[in-house]
Amino acid sequence: MPRALIVIDMQNDFCPDGALAVAEGDQIVGPINALMGEFDAVVLTQDWHPADHASFADNHPGAPPFSLTEMPYGPQVLWPRHCVIGSEGAAFHPGLNTDRADLVLRKGFRPGIDSYSAFFENDHETPTGLAGYLRERGLTDLSLVGLAHDFCVAWSAIDAAKLGFEVTVIEAATRAIDLDGSLEKARAEMRGAGVTLR
Repeated sequence: MPRALIVIDMQNDFCPDGALAVAEGDQIVGPINALMGEFDAVVLTQDWHPADHASFADNHPGAPPFSLTEMPYGPQVLWPRHCVIGSEGAAFHPGLNTDRADLVLRKGFRPGIDSYSAFFENDHETPTGLAGYLRERGLTDLSLVGLAHDFCVAWSAIDAAKLGFEVTVIEAATRAIDLDGSLEKARAEMRGAGVTLR
């Protein structure tokens, strides 16, 4: 069965010294590169936000980063400004083997809605097109790695499982933000959706 490695958001802003750094985020670059040769296809996702993005705390006067607000599609964490289109922070980590990528999928570019998942915007309705790409290539067995384990990786894995893909998260090649217990919550939700954690 053809297998795809989905590499989630391995970008400068999510690595140490970045605007929304995940602890040890840079330490998984080598393991991810090493995994690429085991797969028939590699897809890289890239958070790609306009400066006026609704998920940025500084676009909501008086709202602190990591606070919650209500959007038309539900609760939304307000993040520090990160991965602004064309910025150095939005670029892939320089150590990542981007040459191996069959597809680079940009997400989060619609100003009014965030996009954690590689498959849908946060309204759970607006597709990114990734599922169609994978299906047309016959890639039904997916392994996910990257940042952050408890947000974009988890949301992508759960959506992929709901769409009927076989999904594994390779935990050694992910790192988490772990905001108020979000890692264990995400792991439980992934298992509940039929995602294999290894």
